[in-house]
Amino acid sequence: MAEQIAEALWYVRPGGAEIAREPVAAVAPGEVRVRALHGALSRGTERLVFAGRVPPSEHERMRAPRMGGAFPFPVKYGYSTVGRVEAGPADLIGRTVFALHPHQDVFVLPADAVVPVPDPVPARRAVLAANMETALNAVWDGAPQAADRIAVVGAGVVGALVAFLCARLPGAEATLVDVAPSRAALAAALGARFAPPETAPRDCDLVVHASGSAAGLATALTLAGDEATVLELSWYGAGEVAVGLGGAFHSRRLRLVASQVGRVAPSHRSRWTARRRLAAALGLLADPALDALIAPSIRFRDLPGRLDDILAPASGVLCQVIDY
Repeated sequence: MAEQIAEALWYVRPGGAEIAREPVAAVAPGEVRVRALHGALSRGTERLVFAGRVPPSEHERMRAPRMGGAFPFPVKYGYSTVGRVEAGPADLIGRTVFALHPHQDVFVLPADAVVPVPDPVPARRAVLAANMETALNAVWDGAPQAADRIAVVGAGVVGALVAFLCARLPGAEATLVDVAPSRAALAAALGARFAPPETAPRDCDLVVHASGSAAGLATALTLAGDEATVLELSWYGAGEVAVGLGGAFHSRRLRLVASQVGRVAPSHRSRWTARRRLAAALGLLADPALDALIAPSIRFRDLPGRLDDILAPASGVLCQVIDY
């Protein structure tokens, strides 16, 4: 069999990326070769990687599965690829699968590292799986209940998915809070309410912060009711964020809790594996309403020249789909 050659995206310097060619390993027993169909950029994390802002203390923890190179540069990064299995175990050949893999058009990995995409989920929507997995883990961490008042501050992809899940709790009042009025249509499509920060509901039972800004975190703290939880989903990389813990923070006995997808939430860790969680996240993508999160596709080979615009904070892009 002729040697397979892949094309992969590498972040090579602050604000710079290139597509490089590299050989693909032969498929060994228990492995699969996947031909990519679609991918997605993780705007929050990849903006920090693209800018070289992953702090040295987090270089090991922030390594993505199958990442190439080392922080800060050059690195082959990314963790959302949907493709078709073209070699490997007979029961997987021809299947559409999701893999946590950097942006690359063909690759080999262990068969148990791919998760088949359920039939009701289109391949293009399945690129949201990693984001949905993060949102699902956050819901487990925050533990909202039926009839709760829930605010999600920050209408990026993960925040919107958290609001989508919370809005489906019986009797719950889930509000997506954002400074951009245009996000009201997104909230409506996902079945959630919408409010700008100044009119967002107070006295919430749970507030999830996903805006990635100090102002958003300050808003989240003001929306929480007495003894409520503020769940912090944002990751700031090498940045420092001032947190307003004066005033009534202590007298109101607020809880500020971190959530991160790297480990299964403690409430489920004894029973759930990361693979089971990812499979569940894929199943949650069957609702066509989630297409509201997906931006028009761009070609993989156009990525290096488009990253500046896509990752810019003011771009308005939610989930940027890549077509291979």
